Amino acid sequence: MSFTDDHLIPLVDQGLGNSAYLVDLGDGRALAVDASRDLRALKAAAARRGLRVAFAADTHLHADFLSGAVQLAHDDGARILASAAGDRSFPHSPLGDGDETDLGGLTLRALATPGHTDEHLSFLLLDGNRELGVFTGGSMIVNSAARTDLLGADRTKELARAQYRSLQRLAELHDLTAVWPTHGAGSFCSAVQGDERTSTIGAQKRTNPLLAAPDEDAFVRQLVSGLGTYPDYFDRLAEANRRGPAVLTTAPLLPALDAGQVKALLAGGGHVVDVRPDADNASGHIPGSLSIPLRGQFATWLGWLLPDTTPIAIVAGGDQDLAEIVWQAYKIGYERLAGRLAGGMTAWLSGGNTQSTTSFVTADQAADRPYLDVRQDAEFAAGHVPGSVHIELGGLTAAALDTPEGAVVACGHGERAMTAASLLERAGHTGIAVLDGGPADYAAAHGQQLAQGGNA
Repeated sequence: MSFTDDHLIPLVDQGLGNSAYLVDLGDGRALAVDASRDLRALKAAAARRGLRVAFAADTHLHADFLSGAVQLAHDDGARILASAAGDRSFPHSPLGDGDETDLGGLTLRALATPGHTDEHLSFLLLDGNRELGVFTGGSMIVNSAARTDLLGADRTKELARAQYRSLQRLAELHDLTAVWPTHGAGSFCSAVQGDERTSTIGAQKRTNPLLAAPDEDAFVRQLVSGLGTYPDYFDRLAEANRRGPAVLTTAPLLPALDAGQVKALLAGGGHVVDVRPDADNASGHIPGSLSIPLRGQFATWLGWLLPDTTPIAIVAGGDQDLAEIVWQAYKIGYERLAGRLAGGMTAWLSGGNTQSTTSFVTADQAADRPYLDVRQDAEFAAGHVPGSVHIELGGLTAAALDTPEGAVVACGHGERAMTAASLLERAGHTGIAVLDGGPADYAAAHGQQLAQGGNA
């Protein structure tokens, strides 16, 4: 076939910061690479072109989402291509370094590129001897490389050295070879954040600072120094992907629950997650509920802050997409969704139940309060309110008791701050307020200059 850019369809998950790829093979069949369990966008793209997914390739045992390969094998009869070293427990074609798969006119060659994970493969797409592009997964990503600490701190530097050798190997490909990574902007699997999602080998030789490292030791120091925290659920999903996610024969739903059922779920140790916008949550919410506003990052914070072993009830607004809630939960393995509160907060209050409120304040209303910044370390270092207390949202549960009373909680806009406020309220804090805005708004209102660097 004559491969053109039109044959490659990137499918970006903005929330998790990842890209899957659908390759039109030109004969009604397609190759899917690193497809998530949430296959809605991929299946819609395939349907628009009249394609059946004949091959589903996974570059590694993903830690940030459940793979959709097993589902594609069930639904489309896709042949799963994955590393033999991954020891997956479901039917697949186990591949080693240099193994090739005939796609019918194109060839997919496996390249062992360990570092992000032990068993990591990149997939080089070939038209005869011409290198079209390489699916690099969590090896070379745009202007960086994926993190190497997911298998434990004791292996971080060892895997970083493997990552160095993998990037050097990829850099030997032709300069015009496209680079199609899985991890990108917004992904916690990325060691360094950036905006671009695809590139070429030649461009990466010029712009990727890790490829400019003078030697392996310098590469390791540079890579490891850029590692931040990552969601707790990352520690569970690689093994879940090794076993293979359960096949779904029907679309998962959120059954309707009445107020009594939600109340009983809370009393029995379950969790209530309020997905409404932060301002709606502030005006009234179920006591003890956790606020995680529905947006692209919903799955990240659900998986960071709650276990996957207890039932969850959802409080949603009347115009919110229930399917989006379900699929974001299911793609990270959160399947114990008991249902949604039918009628929302109106139904809750009509049953004689009480609600809690949270102060939502502007920057000029937040004077004389301790300032709690719950953004990531890198965000805080880039600019923060002088004298502020800094605890990342993901670490707030353990540190909640150390939070100053009466604090104004802030992030960049307000969503993470509202989540933090709900955690603090559940821990018994009172008088918490949420800043409507971020540090720049606060500093401007109080005549301050943002401080940089360090961690308060």
